[in-house]
Amino acid sequence: MEQDAYLRSLLSTPSKEIEQLEHEGHKQGVPIMEPLGIDFLMQLIRLNKPQTMLEIGTAIGYSALRMLEAAPESSITTIERDTERYQQAVENISKFQAEQHINILCGDALELKEQVSQAAPFDLIFIDAAKGKYEEFFHLYAPLLSEDGMIVSDNVLFKGYVANNHEASGRMAKLAAKIRDFNQWLTSQENYHTSIVPIGDGVAVTVKNHKK
Repeated sequence: MEQDAYLRSLLSTPSKEIEQLEHEGHKQGVPIMEPLGIDFLMQLIRLNKPQTMLEIGTAIGYSALRMLEAAPESSITTIERDTERYQQAVENISKFQAEQHINILCGDALELKEQVSQAAPFDLIFIDAAKGKYEEFFHLYAPLLSEDGMIVSDNVLFKGYVANNHEASGRMAKLAAKIRDFNQWLTSQENYHTSIVPIGDGVAVTVKNHKK
């Protein structure tokens, strides 16, 4: 889209180290967050200044490092179940000398709540893992959110297939349907306020409804 291309042209140039990490991610086919999406997430972090963050879906460590860049004094717990990507993330975070701020856990996020709870509460929870399990992740980890914290869910428009499901087929159509159901469920929760922002691959921003 011309609009997205225009907005990307306005983004500041990341460091050479981050550019290299982006290049490695694209080369390996790792689904790192899109430029406009990560820029939006970093701006949310700058505005809200979270001290503790939880990321569900580390991949190669790209988004965790960008989150830390936006809040250099924060503490981040991040979870990755793929052992190969976990090892890559460990190496990348070490290269950036960020081990004191980023704690990577290897395993299924649906099985690690007890361990994750040791670092709670979280001022920001970032969901960017298995798309069909977003609602499960939300149910499990929302209780660990701080009173004024936020939950950010990526890929909630899923390449445009969520809004135009007839354009998808096979596995993509099934995932799009699951994300559509998640969006419907999330925006109907009376205990939370959610806005879906059509930037990057679609970002949902959720905060607690303090009137409830």
